[in-house]
Amino acid sequence: MKLSDEQDAVGKVRAALDANGCGDIKIKITEETIFTVEDATKAVGAPHEEILKSLVFLIDGEPVLVLMSGANRVNEKAVLRAANGKKVKMSAPEDVFARFGFKVGGVPPIGYPTRLRAFLDEDLFKYPIVWSAAGTDHAFFPIAPERLLVLTDGIRAAIKKASKPEA
Repeated sequence: MKLSDEQDAVGKVRAALDANGCGDIKIKITEETIFTVEDATKAVGAPHEEILKSLVFLIDGEPVLVLMSGANRVNEKAVLRAANGKKVKMSAPEDVFARFGFKVGGVPPIGYPTRLRAFLDEDLFKYPIVWSAAGTDHAFFPIAPERLLVLTDGIRAAIKKASKPEA
């Protein structure tokens, strides 16, 4: 990603925050990558659970956001039920970039040309603040889950895969 692409991606997130009355939220830029949850944990200084994973899925061909706690994995069938859809699949990284201008590792929960339906992992609401990518794998911002729910006009849902019991 070229510097101008990165500036544009972060700019989309900044514009979305500002347009929705969230000008008080500061986007932070780090030299370290936040590409993975592990990377983000180190760069941000927050536990896995408080890292927000923003994933784009296709429900019946339409993109939706699935916003997960970094410690959880997506239960695609639960997302399908929550969306009242018939077919679900994860959007390919190159499609997310081509359609929205965000690369994997920097996909944000906001900043899209039109508002995407959003489903928020109910576990996010256990934490006062979660840490979200802000358009690139070097930009992030803190946000309260309740505020994120309003900002995305999302739906709080039980969409995580059940943990396997320890053997």
